[in-house]
Amino acid sequence: MPVSTLSIVAQVLALALIAATLLPYWRSRTGLVRTFDFPRFQIAAAIPPVLVLLVASGHDPASLALGAGLLAALGLQLRHILPFTRLTKPSARAAPAEADPATCVSILIVNVLQSNRAYDRLLAAVEASDPDLILALETDAGWRDALSGLRARYPHGVDRAQDNTYGLMLYSRLPLDDVRVRFLIEDDVPSVRAGVTLSSGDRFTFHGVHPRPPHPGNSSATRDGELVLVAREVAGEGGPAVVAGDLNDVAWSRTTRLFQAIGGLLDPRVGRGAYPTFHAGWPMLRWPLDHVFFSEHFLLARLERLPNIGSDHFPILIALCRDPRAEALQEPPAADAEDRQEGAEAVAEAREEANS
Repeated sequence: MPVSTLSIVAQVLALALIAATLLPYWRSRTGLVRTFDFPRFQIAAAIPPVLVLLVASGHDPASLALGAGLLAALGLQLRHILPFTRLTKPSARAAPAEADPATCVSILIVNVLQSNRAYDRLLAAVEASDPDLILALETDAGWRDALSGLRARYPHGVDRAQDNTYGLMLYSRLPLDDVRVRFLIEDDVPSVRAGVTLSSGDRFTFHGVHPRPPHPGNSSATRDGELVLVAREVAGEGGPAVVAGDLNDVAWSRTTRLFQAIGGLLDPRVGRGAYPTFHAGWPMLRWPLDHVFFSEHFLLARLERLPNIGSDHFPILIALCRDPRAEALQEPPAADAEDRQEGAEAVAEAREEANS
């Protein structure tokens, strides 16, 4: 019996979705491969209608086999994305409503989009949310000038404006110490590390990062290596820590899970939602690129995606509170020997890539 054109179309779509699901399992840092880490929600949403089309258009052996493959692919996708829904128990516990404000810190993370000149929209978001720390990424000289008025309210911070889309600015109303701008892997991609003292006198280390993204033609090696180096530093110091920024990676990728395991860091989105921040202009193509991870010394008081400020990223606002019970209430991920070996390989490949 001849196969219909509709059946052929359904089979091609099914093959494409199965391939897109399996490709990220290949431990390659090739940009094309790593790009398929990102659209897991979109691929999962596309599988059911293609499965219906496949079943409706034919019952030949190839269609049946591909239908089984689609079901397996859907299961694999759900395995990655269900933790970022309310169907999973949160790994980061909520702070009590009566938490002492002196023990808390609110942080605004925003990739401004260097070419975006809607400065007033970010200033309005700062005014409305009144964060203690602001990490602004992709900031150039124009953004530095536009945000200069913030220094009256945020006297502490870092100015590393650049015109290559990797500039960063840190604004803090809380005292900072041991402030360092580093170039961990690439000499034109900065990150920041600073000690922050809360009003209560408690101190934590803040890391702001924005590694270069993978895409077809660009390896993920430098991104992966930089995240491992930050995670190692967090683990080595062992104290309260927050890592925030545009990681150019999604919450469910192997690289992010490795970063969390090595650093022993919690993700507040687990059990609460994905909080997709990119692309702000494409509602059907969004995933979480802007992140805040923290050590078990904190409880979560607030997590919110703010309205669009004219960038291709939505800002993220988070509030965390130090609590003596936090370590007993939460269990961060931990690295095993295989994770540490994989981390060492990632750093070596990143350095080789950066020096090539």
